[in-house]
Amino acid sequence: MKYLNARLPEIACAFELRSVERVPQPKVKDRRTGEIATDKDGVTLMTVEVMFSTPDEVEILKLTVPQPGVSEDLTMGTPVALTGLVASAWENEFNGQKRHGIAFRAVAVTSLAAGASKPKAA
Repeated sequence: MKYLNARLPEIACAFELRSVERVPQPKVKDRRTGEIATDKDGVTLMTVEVMFSTPDEVEILKLTVPQPGVSEDLTMGTPVALTGLVASAWENEFNGQKRHGIAFRAVAVTSLAAGASKPKAA
């Protein structure tokens, strides 16, 4: 995957509500082999789907987060805080077809529920 040089600035979360839409899962690097994605330091990467909503709009984004930055008690509907949310434009070519999009990454996804555990490292 080729990442474009255009790096978007840190995203300001102006949405009123942010909650987990799907329980965090290890990010799969290769679906054929089941290989789990890791960062350059060998830390397992997780995929967390988060719903952002306002009275007029709802968006569900798939975020990539290092495993230590994910609160252990995230379940569907858990309100969350996002630390270091960044969006990066990407482009690749597969079988002659060009694809592009935006990848979202966060340093941490932390539960805002009462009595919630904190991420291991953020």
